[in-house]
Amino acid sequence: MAEPDRHFDAVLFDMDGVLVDSEGQWDEVRSAYAAAHGRPWTREDQLAVMGANSRQWSETMRQRLGADVPAEQIKAEVVAGVVARFRSGAVAVVPGAPEAVRRIAARYPVAIASSSPREVIAAALDLLGLQAVFGATVSADEVRLGKPAPDVYRLAASRLGADAERCLVIEDSTNGVLAGRAAGAFVVLVPSQAVAPSAAAFEAADLVVARLLDVNPDRLRGPGSPLPVA
Repeated sequence: MAEPDRHFDAVLFDMDGVLVDSEGQWDEVRSAYAAAHGRPWTREDQLAVMGANSRQWSETMRQRLGADVPAEQIKAEVVAGVVARFRSGAVAVVPGAPEAVRRIAARYPVAIASSSPREVIAAALDLLGLQAVFGATVSADEVRLGKPAPDVYRLAASRLGADAERCLVIEDSTNGVLAGRAAGAFVVLVPSQAVAPSAAAFEAADLVVARLLDVNPDRLRGPGSPLPVA
C-alpha cells in the first residue's frame, strides 16, 4: 500500500523548553551574573530576553544591569555558564523528547530553530543523542532578529528546502509561537512548565497539547487548519 501524502513539508522544533528543560538554567545563570553586578534578576527581566538572539539579550542585560562591560563579554560569560550546566548534567531532557523527534523524523524532514547560540545547541544535541537526526539546526544568532520575528523559522525551513508556510512549528513560549505564526507556519504549543506562556500564545497557536509526545503531524490537516484528521 502506498504511503499517504504528508500534510507538511517539514517540522521545525524550538529547543529550550521543548526538547531540553533548560529555561530555568538560563535564568539561574543570568541571575548569578546580575547578582555579581549588584542587581536582582526579575521575572520582568527574564521575559524581556526570551526569544531574543545573543546580540539582543546581551545588550538588554547590559542596559538593565547598568554594567560597564561590553555586551559581547556578557554573552560570553552567560553562554559559558549555560554550557557548563549542560556538561555537568544539570539540564534534563524533556520526557519523551528523543522518542518524539525520532518518530517525527522518520516521516518528515526536521530542523531545530533555536534562540540559543551554536555552543548551547551543540551541548543540547549531545545530551539528546540526536546529532544525526536533524537535517538542519539554526541559531537566532544567524539572523537579524530573534523571536518573535519569523527570521529563524524562515531560515530553518529554507535549509531543509521547504517553505515556512508549509511547515509545522513546535513551540513552548509566547515569543516562539508568535514567531512561528509570523513565518506563516502551523504552530503547535506545548506550554513550558518553567515559564508559562501568556494568553496570547494560546490564542495564536493552531493547536495546544500537553506533551511533545502528543504531537502527531499525520493527524493534522496541515497549514490553515487546526482540526485533526478524521
